[in-house]
Amino acid sequence: MTKRIAVLLLTISTLLCLASVPSRAQQPAASSQRVPPEKNTLIVYLSRTNNTKAIAEIIHENVGGTLVALELETPYPADYRATVQQVVRENETGYLPPLKTKIEHIDQYDFVFLGFPTWGMELPPPVKSFLHQYNLKEKTVIPFNTNGGYGVGSSFETVKEPCPQSTILQGFTTRGGSEIDGHSLVIKYARAEEASNEVQSWLKTIGTLK
Repeated sequence: MTKRIAVLLLTISTLLCLASVPSRAQQPAASSQRVPPEKNTLIVYLSRTNNTKAIAEIIHENVGGTLVALELETPYPADYRATVQQVVRENETGYLPPLKTKIEHIDQYDFVFLGFPTWGMELPPPVKSFLHQYNLKEKTVIPFNTNGGYGVGSSFETVKEPCPQSTILQGFTTRGGSEIDGHSLVIKYARAEEASNEVQSWLKTIGTLK
């Protein structure tokens, strides 16, 4: 009798232990998110009206890393229409304007956030210069964009062309200013808060929010 009770208690104890251990299917899956180490993250951007700069700074607040503004050896004219005409010529001829900005030891970065406005529904020539000047092979490239309401145009696709051996993540785009209408910096105050929420949601989607 005592032996039967002992066996019964052992059986119940075993069943309780098994019930307390979740099955493999119930266990949470390992995270597939690519959270970039801060020291391995570069955020480089081109900004004429500071809207793209505002987004770059929001990204930097959330993921850290090194923040770098792209500048040209010979800046574009202050006059909007003169700049438009120059950019049209550069796009037609394939001219890549020389960059004043120099990024040392780019090999140390595994994640490159690349920001730019939409110019003429294309990728701005200075950003093309960056992509041709620096080797982003085997890096994760993450484009982000501001525009005057007409979208990214061909810019995201153009980013992919010189980066065949890079991993390109889903890009981010939001409405910025419209210089032709006299609306330059618009991502400020309440709009900046809204943009910050948009950026955080995007960063979570692509798995790069720290």
